[in-house]
Amino acid sequence: MTSATNRPLIDSFSRTISYVRLSVTDRCDLRCSYCMPERMQFLPKAEVLTLEELHRLSLAFIARGIRKIRLTGGEPLVRREVMTLINLLGRELGQGLDELTLTTNGTQLTQHADALAAAGVRRINVSLDTLKPELFAQLTRRDALAQVLAGIDAADRAGLKIKINAVALKGLNEDEMPSLIGWAHGRGFDVTLIEVMPLGEVEEDRFDHYLPLTAVRDQLAQRWTLAESPHNSGGPARYVDVAETGGRLGFITPLTNNFCASCNRVRVTATGQIFMCLGQNDQVDLRAALRGDDSDAALDAALDRAIQRKPERHDFHIDAPGAAPALARHMSMTGG
Repeated sequence: MTSATNRPLIDSFSRTISYVRLSVTDRCDLRCSYCMPERMQFLPKAEVLTLEELHRLSLAFIARGIRKIRLTGGEPLVRREVMTLINLLGRELGQGLDELTLTTNGTQLTQHADALAAAGVRRINVSLDTLKPELFAQLTRRDALAQVLAGIDAADRAGLKIKINAVALKGLNEDEMPSLIGWAHGRGFDVTLIEVMPLGEVEEDRFDHYLPLTAVRDQLAQRWTLAESPHNSGGPARYVDVAETGGRLGFITPLTNNFCASCNRVRVTATGQIFMCLGQNDQVDLRAALRGDDSDAALDAALDRAIQRKPERHDFHIDAPGAAPALARHMSMTGG
């Protein structure tokens, strides 16, 4: 990849792309109702990139100026031998890569937290929408809250900085937002609230549970003092400091407050398809480049094509009951 070194990825809107969310699997051990159907059809293993291919792809991105890699899924820690890849990528920290992190549902953290810290991972995002066992089982279709909380404890003991990601769901967890935030801040964890995203067909109508975060923020502001924070994690969240809890609270608002002007990221699926925007269907096949002749040059050219096709903004919307999702693919396919 020497020919590509130091040639940054800059899109047609002059945004420098420095952040890749890399899915290592579309499989997950939970079945969150807003994310996927109970009987999810997962990808054939032959279509999924090998760990060696994921490593080569990551090195190609780093050579083109990517400074942050977030491993995603599905659930990344259910991928067999995933720690092999994480250890290899950890060696790139300080060698062009500034940060290696991951988003997880927490179920596998008791097994992997110490190894993640040893590999150079310093912070993780844990998806957790409720602290109520019954609601957790309803949302995820699995009775695994105790397992997730044990995983969070293990990650905390390992010294990993933890951020809790919670999808705000009308009629489900909206009344729990203050207590969930208070619990997390009491543990020293940041929290980010996320609007439900219209990706893929699920059994329920997302319109029924779509909760604009503008309304949530207004309600929280009646309870607490919220001050705008300059903190920037490199992702789409916008943060406030909560005076009463001493913690930081983020809002990811793809529907009520478009954040595309500062987008610095792309997503790569476990099959090697690069999506330049989560809210668009356009993609470029990096797997074909990896598996073809003169793969280094082909991959370099594919990255150039992809970045020049990155759109100015996404097309997310939830505006009517019973409407089809904005995009047919599920979040677990693209990567969280």
